Amino acid sequence: MSDTAEKEWKPTLTEVLEDLDNIQYRKTMEYLDKIPRSQKKGRSEAMMAQKIIEYYGHDESILKIRDIMKEIPRNDPKIQGLLGPFVKKLRNKTGKGKKRKCDPVKKEDNRPAVYVLCSGKKRKCDPVKEETKPAEDQKSSQPVKETNTDRWKKSIRELKSSSALLDTDIIVGKVVEKSGVRTYKTKENVKKYFFYLAVADETASIKLMVYGKPLYKEFMEEKTYMFRRLMKDENGFVKFSSQSKSSQTKPVQVPDKLQAEARELIYPNSPDYSIADAKLSAVSRVTVKGTITQIDPIEPAAGKKKQKTQRFKIRDDSDSINICMWGEDTKQCTGLSVGDVVQAANMKTNWYRDIISLNSTGFTKIQKVQSAGSQSERIKIAGIAKATKTETHLDAVFRDEMQRCVVASRLLAKAFGFDLDGDIEKKLLDIIPVSADAVIQGGKIKKLTAAPVK
Repeated sequence: MSDTAEKEWKPTLTEVLEDLDNIQYRKTMEYLDKIPRSQKKGRSEAMMAQKIIEYYGHDESILKIRDIMKEIPRNDPKIQGLLGPFVKKLRNKTGKGKKRKCDPVKKEDNRPAVYVLCSGKKRKCDPVKEETKPAEDQKSSQPVKETNTDRWKKSIRELKSSSALLDTDIIVGKVVEKSGVRTYKTKENVKKYFFYLAVADETASIKLMVYGKPLYKEFMEEKTYMFRRLMKDENGFVKFSSQSKSSQTKPVQVPDKLQAEARELIYPNSPDYSIADAKLSAVSRVTVKGTITQIDPIEPAAGKKKQKTQRFKIRDDSDSINICMWGEDTKQCTGLSVGDVVQAANMKTNWYRDIISLNSTGFTKIQKVQSAGSQSERIKIAGIAKATKTETHLDAVFRDEMQRCVVASRLLAKAFGFDLDGDIEKKLLDIIPVSADAVIQGGKIKKLTAAPVK
């Protein structure tokens, strides 16, 4: 085999393989029994063309591919047009192109005799009666070429049943749910970030692990994306790595049942309890709902370097309880304020010195059910947590509880008749405890007036 011959055949063979749809390609691989199964993984047409030539040789690979195309079948003009010149050259090369004279076959009617090619030689033969098919049928017998996207597209059900994913496989699905950002450490003790997406189409749902904090803002719930170059590890986990690609695409319709299943992949259902029952329950994970009565700022966790916590308190008709959010879960508290009604799902019950509280877990989700409205309250300022010229954090008693609230320092100064120059904290300490009438919205004091002295 000359280098020139291989250079001509290899790109043509590559083009033939590229024109096959998924089913035709798999059938072709099955017929190529000389090539080990381990060498057929993935779909790179150029590499596979090279392997076919290596295992079968130049001449035999031409004949093998010709025979396979008849079987799968791909006898359409495009494929035969690609293979035809090479098959013809091979016939001439093997000496099967010489002509011989054949006796004409006796005609059964008055139709003129025709010449046909028999084993590479021209002979005169009677015409064979051909069966005619309607033009519509002939057209429909040709395979419909898929678009590039359709060729590689897999449903999520197919993805789940596949042992491995090809670089060319495309998954299209709706992001039904997104977890918070989580962390892990590499063998070199380097902190890395990841999060989960619950993705679903019309066939199934799957939990997708996404590496990298910057990607968190790129994927939005209720949007549909096209995912490429996903990985599937030996444990069956599907992952979106730095090599993976995604783009937003037209929405897919996902049945309600599959959407519910997808949400449970990220936030498994935990039983709903009243706060009083949650305190008495032996269940380790619970879901509670209540109104926020106190919310503290984010603080460093005691005894844990670089770990953050945020605490808030909720109350329902039965009792109240403290909730502690840890690490990246503290971001779920963004925008929450006193007076908001929230649902805290998948909380872990925690007992410490006979005090029961709820801690966040990897599956915790804080959802605002109802935002706080403005309320007029008589408050009693009892303590100062922080005071600057801009704002002051106060501990004040209202609704029969000590609660943390924030007020603009100018409102304090105006209400109690002092200026903002000098030590604001000292000026406040000189007058507290002191009562005031306040309009409060979500833990923030919007209006403040000193209460009349009795």
